[in-house]
Amino acid sequence: MTPAHAVELASEVPPAQAAPVVFVVDDDVSVRESLEAMIRFAGLRVETYACAQDFLDRKRATVPSCLVLDVSLPDLSGLDLQSLIASERTDMPIIFITGYGDVPMTVRAMKAGAAEFLTKPFEDDVLLDAIQHAIERSRAALSAVAGMQSIRDRYASLSRREQEVMALVVSGLLNKQVGAELGISEITVKVHRRHVMRKMDARSLPELVNIAGRLQPGKTST
Repeated sequence: MTPAHAVELASEVPPAQAAPVVFVVDDDVSVRESLEAMIRFAGLRVETYACAQDFLDRKRATVPSCLVLDVSLPDLSGLDLQSLIASERTDMPIIFITGYGDVPMTVRAMKAGAAEFLTKPFEDDVLLDAIQHAIERSRAALSAVAGMQSIRDRYASLSRREQEVMALVVSGLLNKQVGAELGISEITVKVHRRHVMRKMDARSLPELVNIAGRLQPGKTST
């Protein structure tokens, strides 16, 4: 098995731009070795695990990644493992592989967010294409997370008064109305507003409104 520390990320490299890794969980050693060789030959890093728990024990990787997962495992099933990690590892798409897939099993996996469900035997190119698409999805997810964190950090840099001004401005109030609401002059409002626009990296009021919307719980759209 590839050592768990094989994937290391330099602090200055954004997670979405780091070298990707493919995780393989399959209890059949011959399948693991075959998949490992194929994925390495495609130029990708790979780590293999014989059971779900071994994979769960690994420290989470904040790099583009995907999980090639057998449905039938000696401890947790692949579907059970998917249920455990689905909510906390949305940046790691899952590609299921199985020798005896059926429609209900496939539907359950896909409804839970699986990127692909492949029945053995399958062509190498089919799996490699699925892996490439999954890694691109992972990159996009990591970029989105980084973008949201940047917005939260910029908002946290605002003073309390700047946050108050921002909230009233994006609600549609004019500078004079904001001043009346907060008990400050219109000139002071303009000063705070300029600071807000600069700190939030907003080039226009509509852009600031959009950023404010993304800060609301459950809002992640651009």
